Amino acid sequence: MNILAILIPVSLTLGGIGLLAFLWSLRADQYEDLDGAAWRILMDDDKAADDPDEPAKGS
Repeated sequence: MNILAILIPVSLTLGGIGLLAFLWSLRADQYEDLDGAAWRILMDDDKAADDPDEPAKGS
């Protein structure tokens, strides 16, 4: 029964830290662009124009 005197404040402290981290992430605009990462992975703009591994279009 004495362990509850330790576990309850520890759990409340950890819950408070989690709540503060969540509130910080809201204020830091971490949830503003939810679709951006999903679209960025589909974009193929990192391919070089003259890739030596790609065969020439004329041949």
